[in-house]
Amino acid sequence: MGKYDHSELEKEINKVLAYQQKELEDIKCMDWDRAEESIAESEKLLTSLGYKLPEKKSELASMPRKVMIVPNWEELCEEAEKSIQGEVELEALFTEAELKANEAYIVQLNSEFNSLHKLDKFDMAISASAALLGALVDILLVGIPQKTPDGLKAGPLSNYIRGYFDKRFPEAEMEQLANSKVSKVPFDAQDNRHTTVYVEGLSAYYHRLLSLGHDPILGFIIGVADILNGTMTTIDKKGNIVRQVMENYSDRTEKDIFDALSKQIIHFKSDITTSMGLPAPMMALFNLLQFGSIGDEKLTIAEIVQGMYFEGYDFIHFCSMSVPVMVTELVVRLGYAIKRIKEGNSIKDSIPFSTDHLKNPKLGTMLFIAHSGMTAVNAGKVYFTQNPLAINYPEWMAFGRCAYKQLKWALLEKPEARARYIEGHINEEMDAVLLDVENTFNDISKDYIVVFD
Repeated sequence: MGKYDHSELEKEINKVLAYQQKELEDIKCMDWDRAEESIAESEKLLTSLGYKLPEKKSELASMPRKVMIVPNWEELCEEAEKSIQGEVELEALFTEAELKANEAYIVQLNSEFNSLHKLDKFDMAISASAALLGALVDILLVGIPQKTPDGLKAGPLSNYIRGYFDKRFPEAEMEQLANSKVSKVPFDAQDNRHTTVYVEGLSAYYHRLLSLGHDPILGFIIGVADILNGTMTTIDKKGNIVRQVMENYSDRTEKDIFDALSKQIIHFKSDITTSMGLPAPMMALFNLLQFGSIGDEKLTIAEIVQGMYFEGYDFIHFCSMSVPVMVTELVVRLGYAIKRIKEGNSIKDSIPFSTDHLKNPKLGTMLFIAHSGMTAVNAGKVYFTQNPLAINYPEWMAFGRCAYKQLKWALLEKPEARARYIEGHINEEMDAVLLDVENTFNDISKDYIVVFD
């Protein structure tokens, strides 16, 4: 260290470093030869003070001699305001040729998006085939239920399904189950002898149609609630909603919700193959539709549905009518998957479960067309037979579901999806431009020192 003590050496080093820092801050206006001389003098002073410099070439000495000074943002804005007065539209930044090119690119992106969701002739053929096959199954195999001396009969498929239910739930066993305490529920009054509030139309024939606890869907909510509370909830033949405590059936209640649910299922089982079986799902709600003037007798919609149930339009027939609906769905989904695989898509991407138009672009539209066709055929069947029993209730439900989804897609989701599609491609182009700018800046940095003012 020579004649300097430690503290004095540290002070001298700090002075040199402070001086060097000032030199670097003023680098944009410094002559590079003078900078190198200053650095050499600093290194010489540090060496004389006993400071050992690292064995490497000076970074500034290896730098190019060209300097590029970039003005700050405020200066750029001030200069722009001086050059151009007033408001400027974004289009003014582009030439006429660039504006036309941009417009053509947007049109191209719209066309590409539409092509992803537009059905081709094979898609239309799949949808039409599914509708035709489903309609044939409905007309030829399901048929229309009729009461005969041998019980309810309809088409071959419908008879087979009803026979399966009869075999699976034998009459003798079901009668024994119906008489056991485990299946007794408070909402099973067959007439008004056990009610405190009069229910219009309550009888052995109609009590399951009027009581919401017997509905195959609503029963799991309203029926279970009735079992827990000892009540009966009905919609009578005049459309009046009545919920009353069944005092005479107080021994049929349950305290635990799981016991109530178990009793509900057992009661469904005991009723399913009776002569007046369970109604079709949500069928009881049609009792609210106390309007219309249908046919020569000028019947309301509620009266038409009540007559359909009386003639055998029950839960088992609902299951039979569901088969052509499932056939239609299966043909469309299977055809869609095979076509997607043929187009080169993976099996995973071709699985036709979701009808989300973004995951499976054409599937929802194909199902809508297929169910529209089948519903139209069924409407023609009802018109020519003049028989409401010909209505395929599950098919109309499927059509309503598909129509709602398709309308929602067309009016709400599709415009948003198109905007996201176009914006995504524009963002990809912007990322490419930014990457190109970055690469250009790196290339410039090899030959210039870029100093930001």
